Amino acid sequence: MDINEIKEYLPHRYPFLLVDRVLELDLENKQIRAYKNVSVNEPFFNGHFPQHPIMPGVLIIEAMAQAAGLLGFKMMGVKPADGTLYYFVGSDKLRFRQPVVPGDQLQLEATYLSDKRGIWKFACRATVDGKEACSAEIICAERKI
Repeated sequence: MDINEIKEYLPHRYPFLLVDRVLELDLENKQIRAYKNVSVNEPFFNGHFPQHPIMPGVLIIEAMAQAAGLLGFKMMGVKPADGTLYYFVGSDKLRFRQPVVPGDQLQLEATYLSDKRGIWKFACRATVDGKEACSAEIICAERKI
């Protein structure tokens, strides 16, 4: 998926759209691989931290959640325009392993785990150059708008 198709499935826009491209979408195995190019021009680097810029952890989690949301939308065959949204509602087993800095390409992976009564759970990872930066189980709530 290129950025134009991603924008059909995610309601986020600059500066909060954190998925640049989907590399692989495997609906049979319920997995997605995507990435976010991390640029020094990102607005959060002005304050986090000017002399040692690192991507805020909450935005790494959000990027993983957006990749998981794309997978969920594709699995259900719906888009936000159809009146469905996914809200990030929590995470389990969250771990940060290394900082993400300007120039990195943040690889995002999400695998569907379960859904019950509109609550979806995904196993997610974010890596840079094959090294894990963050992992978590991401929990999203499906809601009609």
